[in-house]
Amino acid sequence: MALEIGQQVKVLRLRDRVAPDVAERLGKTGVIRQFRMVDGSGVGVVVEFDSNYSTWFFEDELSPVQ
Repeated sequence: MALEIGQQVKVLRLRDRVAPDVAERLGKTGVIRQFRMVDGSGVGVVVEFDSNYSTWFFEDELSPVQ
């Protein structure tokens, strides 16, 4: 799956236990703002939501919105 900055994505799943404010984003749609390295095992995707809240997810937790 090729993700790009500015693309809309939907949060499909969460790999790990997360804080409630992140868990609330499950099933929500946001916009990719940037990419970041995470612990040497992959790339994280920073997603911004309508409320101006942003956080990062692993690529496999997201799906492009068509």
